[in-house]
Amino acid sequence: MYSRIVRFGVVVVCVGVLVGWGCSRGPSRVLPPGIDAVAAGKLAIQQYDTNGDGQIGGPELDEAPALKASIKNLDANGDKQISGEEITARIEDWQTGRVGKMGLLVLVTRGGRPLEGATVKFVPEKFLGDEIQPAEGVTDELGYADLSVAVDPSDPTDVRGVQCGLYRVEITKQGAKIPAMYNTETGFGQEVANDAENIQEGIEFKLR
Repeated sequence: MYSRIVRFGVVVVCVGVLVGWGCSRGPSRVLPPGIDAVAAGKLAIQQYDTNGDGQIGGPELDEAPALKASIKNLDANGDKQISGEEITARIEDWQTGRVGKMGLLVLVTRGGRPLEGATVKFVPEKFLGDEIQPAEGVTDELGYADLSVAVDPSDPTDVRGVQCGLYRVEITKQGAKIPAMYNTETGFGQEVANDAENIQEGIEFKLR
């Protein structure tokens, strides 16, 4: 299982670069979403800074799983809090990288075993605006889901993949009781970017 996780981590990066920059034999360039980085940073503070100190930290991060999961790349000054300016800077990093969409596989396990038939949905943080689309996929018999936003069949330049962004992760399975802590009250979050946490190693969501 470990070897497969490493392989799909490498695929994620390669696909992201090809789609972002275009390729003479591949699809046309898919541009990064036009997020207003400054506005997004301010909106994130409005949404999650409940104590009014201008930072998102401590218990506030528990309500923002996407930010908590991404704190390594977001917290530029190492104070274990996230400011609006740090969020703005990170979004500008995505835009500079010019990756439009990334191929993305995730692994879902329950009780240490692959969970087949589960729907994995990446829901973008509201403060990113309407430019980021949700992405989803269904796990196979090995517990892997190939995530993608909805593709426009009438647009020949549109391709499968997930946009760079910050996401809440919701996992459900029809006919199975998956606790709310994994979906409607999710504690799972993930950043999608070439250098995001777990992208190289492989993204695994462990359910109890």
